[in-house]
Amino acid sequence: MDNVTIKPAMLKGKVNIPPSKSMAHRAVIAAALSEGDCVVSNISMSQDISATLGGLRALGYKYSYNQKQKRVKFTAGRRKLTGKEIEIDCGESGSTLRFLIPIALLTGKDIKFICHGRLLQRPMKPYFDMFDKCGITYEIGGDYIRTKGKLKPGVFMIAGNISSQFISGLLFALPLLDKNSEIVITESPESTGYIDMTLDTIDGFGIKVENKQYLKYAILGNQSYKAKDMVVEGDYSQAAFFLTAGAIGCDVECLGLPEHSLQGDREIIDIVKRAGGKIEKTADGIKAKHTANMHGITVDARNIPDLIPTVAVMLSFCNGESNIINAGRLRMKESDRLSAICDELSRLGIDIQEGGDYIKINGGQTASCQTVSARNDHRIAMALAIAACRCEGDEITILGAQTAVKKSYPDFFDVYETLR
Repeated sequence: MDNVTIKPAMLKGKVNIPPSKSMAHRAVIAAALSEGDCVVSNISMSQDISATLGGLRALGYKYSYNQKQKRVKFTAGRRKLTGKEIEIDCGESGSTLRFLIPIALLTGKDIKFICHGRLLQRPMKPYFDMFDKCGITYEIGGDYIRTKGKLKPGVFMIAGNISSQFISGLLFALPLLDKNSEIVITESPESTGYIDMTLDTIDGFGIKVENKQYLKYAILGNQSYKAKDMVVEGDYSQAAFFLTAGAIGCDVECLGLPEHSLQGDREIIDIVKRAGGKIEKTADGIKAKHTANMHGITVDARNIPDLIPTVAVMLSFCNGESNIINAGRLRMKESDRLSAICDELSRLGIDIQEGGDYIKINGGQTASCQTVSARNDHRIAMALAIAACRCEGDEITILGAQTAVKKSYPDFFDVYETLR
């Protein structure tokens, strides 16, 4: 059944944190582009990762997936592309669409990108400007983008304050062109941690890019990806749900997280500490612990938009006022995430106010069991499940929760039940 009904209870136990979705996207793309056979291990086949792998297969890259071992093996060489048009189903994955567009344009084939949900409502202007510059024609339909043309080397002007995914997409593809290119950032760059992940991944596969303070990227042409096996590390953005659960009184140990990571969402550790919580290292992992001194703080959402739903839940149970600022980008996710988390937490009785690009929370309030909605957004669904731990009453129902979490963490509610 799609809806999830939860009887409020504190969670207790150990959780094997799933692999980083952000790193998995990058790893499978780099492995597909490499010249030799290689294996990417610790892959969770969420809807988003399935979309990226399906897109790579449509582009002729060959791989097999071992579900039991959670590993993808890529075979060198590409299947010959036949037919007039290549069709890539991106699902609702912004990473799939934005990462694969430049790679698909390397082929010179006509490409049709199928988009679901709110994906076509998310910003795409940097690529449309690029199409115009490169002489690539494009058509936008009700659920697709169709392109005709080939990516050419040159200077690419990209606004850095929309999404780092446009920059990452170009960083994957431009080294494979026959001449040098540059990416020039025209607005203040955001989410630079995600760009670090891309640069680190492609560097591991032998691609060299000169990063000039995140304002310009110099890229040599005629490079090639060297084969490399890679293991995807645990995901801090998913661990954040269980770490914030600990900060509101649960006892959950997170396993499989690297202590040193380029993941921007590792900032959840600092956010819990600043709010008065404790982070405890264990023999096998880490856990967050609630203290009597949990208090409101200000959180800048600019570089960590994926953390905000669960951070808002944690701050709802911290004493005093909290403010989440620079949060406007949340409106362009799977849902209008800024509005969604404010509306749904309000239904639970939380004193939370929505602004144009901020959230204000008067914390320390009592939450009550109600029926809420996942809003077709995996992070809203999981955040509300964490909020349920502190709700008073018989049960809370989250509408559409099971379908929502399939996007990134398909067995979230199975794991959740083992902790009750």
